Amino acid sequence: MGVVPNSNQKPQFCVKWPWHHASNTNANTNTCNFEAPWLFTSLRNLGSFALNFAATATSSQRTKGPMALDQAEAEQRAFAAALASGKDATVLEFYSPKCRLCSSMVKFVSEVESRNSQWLNLVMADAENEKWLPELLNYDVTYVPCFVLIDKKGRALAKTGVPHSRLHVIAGLSHLLKMKRPQQHNT
Repeated sequence: MGVVPNSNQKPQFCVKWPWHHASNTNANTNTCNFEAPWLFTSLRNLGSFALNFAATATSSQRTKGPMALDQAEAEQRAFAAALASGKDATVLEFYSPKCRLCSSMVKFVSEVESRNSQWLNLVMADAENEKWLPELLNYDVTYVPCFVLIDKKGRALAKTGVPHSRLHVIAGLSHLLKMKRPQQHNT
């Protein structure tokens, strides 16, 4: 016959933290509590957050791949061609693919480009792509959408303000265009 262990018997080995005093005085003294103290729990949470953040960052790098690089190169070629075209002005639009306001402006921006194509080039630049970092720093772009007006010599003349609404962005772009639009004389 086997020996039946006594259920009222205390465990032979139990780890207790020295600073974990008996806060649960009503708790069953026969059970061993392996709950970590708050300091280690918060460190564990911080560590899991850091690992999740690192995993997210590396997965987003993998998804960009050659397609994003091709797009950035095409945008940079379009910008170089716009500056070399000799037109009076170029508007460089910094956008983000994740920005809903930027997405809502696409149709309006294409209409502006087609209406003013005789004197204006309009180029889009993905602000999240690291290839545009020199221009982002040069034009002090810290928000999207941001439109920068550039003259035919490549100098930045003005840029739109921090966008508060779609109407605010449209007004800012209209103001930029008025600054450089050729004057039409009625004779």
